[in-house]
Amino acid sequence: MERDDIIEYSLHAHHSEEEGRKIRKKIFFVTMLLSVITAVEVGMGMIWGKAHIDVNGWGWMSIKIAFILMTILKAGYIIMIFMHLGDERKTLRRIILVPYLIFIAYLFFILFFESTYIHEFKAFIGWV
Repeated sequence: MERDDIIEYSLHAHHSEEEGRKIRKKIFFVTMLLSVITAVEVGMGMIWGKAHIDVNGWGWMSIKIAFILMTILKAGYIIMIFMHLGDERKTLRRIILVPYLIFIAYLFFILFFESTYIHEFKAFIGWV
């Protein structure tokens, strides 16, 4: 017995060859972009992972910031393209993305301003 309540979506998709080519080109571009960014991250890790960089200086901080920015860029592309958030209206995108951006900003605040608390506390009570 054949069910008539199941819709076979692949049979009802009426895309022309031109639309399919455009979709494949977009997927190929995003895949190559993410691959290049990942290769740059791996290369940076291989080069600067073995180098002698002052971990308390600005050089190490700039490397960490570069990694964070590339990771956020990759996450944004994945969300916008592969999770189809880029096809939604601006209002829905903002409703979904703004709380995450606020949370990320809060994490950066904690990272930069509260990470020295233990050293200040030890200095305050005289352990250092």
